[in-house]
Amino acid sequence: MIEKELAIVGGGPGGYVAAIRAAQLGIDVALIEGNKLGGTCLNRGCIPTKSLYASAELADKLKDADEFGIQLEAFSFNLNKAMSRKEKVVEQVVKGVEKLIKDNSILYIEGYAHFINSHQLKIRTGEGTDILLSAKNIIIATGSVPSSPPIPGSDFPGVIDSDALLELTDLPKRMVVAGSGVIGMEFASIYNSFGSEITVISSTLLKRVDKDIVKRLPVILKKQGIKLYDGARAKEISKTDNGLLMTATNKKGETIQVEADIVLMAVGRRPYYDNLQIEHSGVITGNNGIKVNQFFQTNVPHIYAIGDVLGGTMLAHVASHQGVECVEYISRGKTKEKFPVVPDCIFISPQIAYAGLTEDLAIEKGYVVKTGKFNFAANGKAVAMGETTGFVKVVVDSKNNQILGVHIMGPHASDLIHEASLAISSNMKIEAICETIHAHPTLSEAFHEASLNVLDVALHLSPSKKNRIGE
Repeated sequence: MIEKELAIVGGGPGGYVAAIRAAQLGIDVALIEGNKLGGTCLNRGCIPTKSLYASAELADKLKDADEFGIQLEAFSFNLNKAMSRKEKVVEQVVKGVEKLIKDNSILYIEGYAHFINSHQLKIRTGEGTDILLSAKNIIIATGSVPSSPPIPGSDFPGVIDSDALLELTDLPKRMVVAGSGVIGMEFASIYNSFGSEITVISSTLLKRVDKDIVKRLPVILKKQGIKLYDGARAKEISKTDNGLLMTATNKKGETIQVEADIVLMAVGRRPYYDNLQIEHSGVITGNNGIKVNQFFQTNVPHIYAIGDVLGGTMLAHVASHQGVECVEYISRGKTKEKFPVVPDCIFISPQIAYAGLTEDLAIEKGYVVKTGKFNFAANGKAVAMGETTGFVKVVVDSKNNQILGVHIMGPHASDLIHEASLAISSNMKIEAICETIHAHPTLSEAFHEASLNVLDVALHLSPSKKNRIGE
């Protein structure tokens, strides 16, 4: 039997980062992964989708190449080549993680683990042999899987989840996306750029996003050729002579029917620990995931859980952060008391990113707020890039000018959001951003101008337009 101070079950961004930090702290650690190192994020989520997103971005640019003085006779899109590049990208990133695990002298066991008791795991390897492992502490980091809603016809061929969509070899002419969360909207945007006819069935469009962005987005999607049925729910999928028929109903009870070649079920993900035999450990689970305290301890104090299995915010960077915090608590018996600010990014066209509170949520929490906004159409760098759609919105506590939230829709929003995250997590007041010199010409000037706009002193915005930004 192998004996370790710490065993981590799951090699995704939560598990492998926790293992690296444990090794840095001198903890004798084993990392166990049954599928592929890197988990969903590296193999079936963040990395492959961003590879395809890069292809989609380039395709969109080429459509407007003539405006930039570049004349193309014609160009076509090859899904097979895009998928091949995606596989190379994934392989390169995974190999990088494999090297990190090796260089940190972490015992890596490729196999599926299940609990024998609260300290012991049995690991079935790919060769069919069993390895017994005993650990003083165990971290569960087994992630999540796509949800499967009980919609009649969802088992028909051509009805797929996000994992299967990443393996397509033929570009679908028509695709219906059931679900308008991050996963659904990212794939809708990507495949629209590739040339598919996209219809989105949306019960609530990007429900965690600020209202001004959600208000603006349907107009943008329509211009891009994406058909959106907001406030609608999928009811049934049936076969037709021409493919599949999605039937949905809207808030008025009216029936919506859309034909498609592919139906993507993108209604969310659920925590995954199905084959862990967790009942043998004594760990109590809830309806929405494994329950933990502020130190990521389950009801069994030496068993911890991090990442998507908690059923909360299912983001790779959250899992990684929790992995570090968890291991540092195991090593040092303490952790940071402050809950971190979590930036969230949505890779559609244009990108969306946000951190902190939305305006509505801030009001709900009792704040008296004021806001500042600035359109990218008035930003010199965005104009030069030909990417002027979108804006920056800053939400501030009117009592002390503390920054509560920042919401960006526009070019490179996923890169711009981190100045905002730092500002919010550091309890900065809006004056700190206003007094910071932002290089010109850069997209970050839009955040600076939106911050100035909170104080009614935006320099590149006519006073009469303050309340019209984002319309």
